[in-house]
Formats: sequence, C-alpha cells, structure tokens
Amino acid sequence: MYPETLVTPMKSELTEAGFEDITTPAGVDKAVKQPGTVLLVFNSVCGCSAAAARPGIIASLDNKKKPDNLVTVFAGFDVEATFQARKYTLPYPPSSPSIALFRDGKLIHFVERHHIEGHSANMVAENLKAAYDEYC
Repeated sequence: MYPETLVTPMKSELTEAGFEDITTPAGVDKAVKQPGTVLLVFNSVCGCSAAAARPGIIASLDNKKKPDNLVTVFAGFDVEATFQARKYTLPYPPSSPSIALFRDGKLIHFVERHHIEGHSANMVAENLKAAYDEYC
C-alpha cells in the first residue's frame, strides 16, 4: 500500500475538480448504482496518471455534455474500494489508471491503461468527450 503522504496530492487533483473520493466498498456500490451517468476513475501513482490520465480526465470535463456524477477510487491505497469497483468493470482486467463510464449502473465505456499509457492528456480527454457526447 502506498503512503498517504504520496497519495493525498494525487487524490486532490481529482477531488478539486469535483470528484467524490470513494474509500469503501459500500461507497462504490452506492456511487455506481446512482441514476444517470457516473464517471469512475481508478486513480493511481503510475506516471501515466500524472502525465495523461488525471490531466486528460480534468480537461474532458470542459465539454457541453458530461457525466452526472464524478467518483474516484485510488488503486494501491483504497484497496477494498478498488477491488469492489473492479467487479463492475468485468470482463476488463484490472488496470490503473483506468476510467469507467456507467449509465444507470451499467458499464457503457471503459478506458484501459493501455489506452492511456503513451498517449497525451489531450487524447485521453478527446476519448472521454466522445463518450460523453454519445452517452451523457
């Protein structure tokens, strides 16, 4: 598990952008099952989180259409919450960072780590904006 002093600033990047930090399995269940659309971010210490994922996710919110609810879990820190959230993203294998979009509790779009790693924040944002335009 990562130390809190390392994780806190990385969590803050998303919470300051309006994401709810989910730290328990029950919180994950409640968040994913909300009516409407829910963007769930599997945040991580990984370098691609800092370089592309978090900046891209935040930039994606500058869009006419966007998810109704924004939530995040932190892989390698909020272990039980992350494990619970990954149940909702099956059959995709666990990866972090990754990004899931749900509508009425059903997974409708998923961005795996290999779609983030080696890509720019702008590319991540454009992927998400296209999903918002289609599903939100």
